[in-house]
Amino acid sequence: MNAQEYIQSLDLQPHPEGGYFKEVYRAQGKIEHQALPAQFNGPRNYATSIYFLLISGQKSSFHKINQDEGWHFYAGSPLTLHMLSPDGLYSQVELGQNLALEQNLQYFVPAGFYFAATVNQSDSFSLVGCTVAPGFDFADFVMPHADELAKEFPQHQEIIEQLGHR
Repeated sequence: MNAQEYIQSLDLQPHPEGGYFKEVYRAQGKIEHQALPAQFNGPRNYATSIYFLLISGQKSSFHKINQDEGWHFYAGSPLTLHMLSPDGLYSQVELGQNLALEQNLQYFVPAGFYFAATVNQSDSFSLVGCTVAPGFDFADFVMPHADELAKEFPQHQEIIEQLGHR
């Protein structure tokens, strides 16, 4: 299948950070606000999961959430996760199916890290799943403008210029 066939078959919609997504699971149970760490402003479902598709030339702009986010590779070409840790370190991880090339079938981005994603090959796409626990809520989503993020991480201005939100 190609990207457009996946978008249509899975009923994916544009995502604010870039790419396309559809929520496919939201646990019915909730964790009460008082049982969660201070960064949460209310109760959260136990877990959530989405399909996420990124096409070559698109980017998932740098953003962060309050939870660890698990990325699971499904189809297409490899994808790179670009991460900025709270203490200013840049790292990247490649998701894909070629374990001999040290690609990862899954990877968890730690809570509080800014992260972005790019497709590694031209004229291609990457289809992944993203799992979040406690469950995702847009109240936990922070996507600063690239200029604002570059002030926080001036040593990484080049990658922020490429992958930051405009």
